[in-house]
Amino acid sequence: MFPFSKNNPAEPTTDAAAAPAKTQEAHPLDKMTHGAFSAQTSGERMACIRDWLASGPTPEQLQQVFKELSGKDKGAAKLLREKLDEIKRSKTQATIALEWADKAQALLAASKLNLADALAWQRDAAKAGAPLSKEPLAGLKAQLVERVRAIEDLQHRVQVQREAAVLVAQRIEVLSTKPWQDAQAAQAGLSVDVSNWQAEATALANDANWPSVDAKFVPQLQASQAQLGLVWEAFQAALSATVLAAEDASAPLPNVPVWADELRVLRGIPLEPVVKAPKAPVDPEIKAKATSAVADALTKLEQEVAEGHGKASAGAANALRNALKEFGRLIDDKLENQARSALAAAGELEGWQRWRADQLREELVSKAEGLLKRPEGQAIGGRKMQESLRSLREQWKLTDQGGVPNHGLWKRFDDACNEAHKVVEVWLEKLKAETAEHRAQRLALIAEVKAWAEANRTALDDDWKGFNRVLHQFGDRWRESGHVGEKMYAELNTLWKAAIDEAAAPLEALQKVSLAARHAMIDEAKQLGAQEVLRIDAVKALQQRWQAEAHRVPMDRRHEQKLWDAFRKPIDEAFNRKTAEREKAQNALSERDRIVLDASKALQAANASGDAQAIKTAMAALDAALRGQAQAQAAVAAAAQTSDEKSAQAQAEQGQAAADTAADAAAPNDDAPAEPSAEAAPEVAKPVARKPVVAMRGDDRPGMKKEAPALPARGGKFGDRKDSGRPGGRDGGRDARPGARGDDRGGFRDARSERAPAGDRFDAPRLGDAAFRAQRDAFEQAQQALRKLAAQAHGEALTNLLTAWEKRDAELVPSVQELGSRVAPAVRAAWSKAVTQAPAGDASTALLRLEMAAEVPTPAEHISDRRMLQLQLLTKRNDPAPVQTWGQDAAVVLGGGFDAAAARRLQNVLKVLLKP
Repeated sequence: MFPFSKNNPAEPTTDAAAAPAKTQEAHPLDKMTHGAFSAQTSGERMACIRDWLASGPTPEQLQQVFKELSGKDKGAAKLLREKLDEIKRSKTQATIALEWADKAQALLAASKLNLADALAWQRDAAKAGAPLSKEPLAGLKAQLVERVRAIEDLQHRVQVQREAAVLVAQRIEVLSTKPWQDAQAAQAGLSVDVSNWQAEATALANDANWPSVDAKFVPQLQASQAQLGLVWEAFQAALSATVLAAEDASAPLPNVPVWADELRVLRGIPLEPVVKAPKAPVDPEIKAKATSAVADALTKLEQEVAEGHGKASAGAANALRNALKEFGRLIDDKLENQARSALAAAGELEGWQRWRADQLREELVSKAEGLLKRPEGQAIGGRKMQESLRSLREQWKLTDQGGVPNHGLWKRFDDACNEAHKVVEVWLEKLKAETAEHRAQRLALIAEVKAWAEANRTALDDDWKGFNRVLHQFGDRWRESGHVGEKMYAELNTLWKAAIDEAAAPLEALQKVSLAARHAMIDEAKQLGAQEVLRIDAVKALQQRWQAEAHRVPMDRRHEQKLWDAFRKPIDEAFNRKTAEREKAQNALSERDRIVLDASKALQAANASGDAQAIKTAMAALDAALRGQAQAQAAVAAAAQTSDEKSAQAQAEQGQAAADTAADAAAPNDDAPAEPSAEAAPEVAKPVARKPVVAMRGDDRPGMKKEAPALPARGGKFGDRKDSGRPGGRDGGRDARPGARGDDRGGFRDARSERAPAGDRFDAPRLGDAAFRAQRDAFEQAQQALRKLAAQAHGEALTNLLTAWEKRDAELVPSVQELGSRVAPAVRAAWSKAVTQAPAGDASTALLRLEMAAEVPTPAEHISDRRMLQLQLLTKRNDPAPVQTWGQDAAVVLGGGFDAAAARRLQNVLKVLLKP
């Protein structure tokens, strides 16, 4: 497989030429797929597959290539799978398309087309997933839509013809109230209109779609045709009789009253006065009943008109008209006039309602037409489009309920809605495809869960947490499997629950056993918590058993938390009870604690007053309170020491008595030589009182005492470290301090705190928490208050000193106590003298020396002068450094003239040098 080196000694060399390496054979499908199998990268392979798919391979070739590539490159195989799914869907849609095409052709071939069936075909075909946007369904759908449109147009024309027949009849009726000469003049025009109407009605009846018209429109047209024919024939007969009577005085008069009166006047016959026939007497009970019925109908109509209810007012008006027809001859004239006025008002309201309804319809038409006329990038999606269409149609229904229908606007509205519904159809097709895919995913997941349940009847390596984790992963995959319909989800959810319950059965059985064990441990915890003496070892062992059980068997988080709370509650109560007893014992204040608390409160009050002397007095009182117990113990120790001294004195007296007895016994032998002191009775040492030892810091050499600060070191060379001051020669700093080096962490390393010797130190009993915290906080606040007061006093002293310099008044110079411990009385006297004298001399050099002593920055305009002064000081090694002569330099500055800039520089310097 790998070529070997020709210089390998293990390979025998021959004179024959090496055989050429065998080339890898190409895949048999590589040429067909444009080199997809020989491509080096996944991107090249996908590009080859796309080119091959564009050439239109057969489904068998696609299946074969997909089988080979599915294990090699999933990205390229995904393209093939999508193409196969598309072919499968197209086959399914082709079958569905044929089925719905047959139904559409059957509807079109029928002589009578039911509009509801045509609309239902389109709805049901979209619901079944038929490709309505593709042929042949697209053409059949257009034919059905055109057929439905023609039928609706025919019905609309029928209604128009009805209205036209009514208008023609009204024209004829109006002519009967005018002179017969006007009627004779309009007869020719009316004849033409009636003929045209009859021809239009005949054309409607002979239309090919006439059998498909709704059954209610046929009798309506026939009734209008018959009524108009009767009215026209009566009009022609009356007009002919009138013309004949006008020509022949012996001819009978026509039946039209107006025309008959005209002929009477023409013949000279006087007109008979119209005498209104008196009403026949009516039974009062019947009259009262009629009046009540009309009054009730009138009240109802007036109420509806006042509230503006168009539809209800129309019904109430019809009821009142019927009541007038039935009881009009029985009621009085006043009530009849009121009823006529109410009917007129109802007619006006009905007209207003019709106008308002048309306005609302026009708004709905505009909204429906605007669904597709939206700006670029703001097109409405399928679901929102469906909801918008449904809402618009519901609003149109409500509008129709409140007024007379407008068929012209309805036609525009319906066309706009149908055009917008195409977006919904495309969305529904996509949604159906996605639903089928999601259903397949869920069924595959259910099958996978069942297979896993068969293979895992128990957890591998007793890893029940991993077992539970796998179940949760299955649940997450189920929730993320995509959306399906509610009905389909209910069916699939039943299968899913059965499969997941079977897979979780081993874990649930183990959880039942674990639950019983945990309840037993809870009972055991209650027993341990109820004992008077809490056994810590038993509690720890029980908690370890609980943790082991919790780690081994997983449970629902909430249930497990409840069990843990129940297990922990008795143990926590026992520990809380123990803690409460301990705190109760600690919180019992002793006499010393009360004294310390009172002293702490007094110190807090002194801190609030801002008086330094009061704060120091309160601090001393608190310190005395803290040492009170030590004094009591010192008294006890003194009593014990006195008893020790008494016992030592008694022993000494006994020794002295023994010595006297020995001396008496040796009196006769006075001449004998004295024995060595070793043979004499041992002399008892006299007790010596203990001398208190006072601890001292450092040693007694100059500069090492606490109250005597060390002399400041001279200024170093230019560029030396600021903290490398050495008072003497090169190594003088080493001789001026103890053996241990000093640093800024508080004294020397070998320095000892001011503690009493071991024999004189007594340990006081520990303070309670409340007293300890109170005294600690009081001391901290007191120290902070003293520091703050010292800073304030320091600032006031500087301000007074500068004011004295400005006003040349020695009385304003602060006292030595106000200036602090860094200023000696002689320095203060020099400053007072300088202030009282007249300004003289140049203080620039003195200011530079002061800034060098305080190590503060110098203004930019004086930097060169300071560097020059530093170079001069390097040549004068035996002269005192500025840090040693800053008092005299300050006197020189104060002796000069007052300047705001110089005063600011002097203030910055003295802030550092006078700082305690």
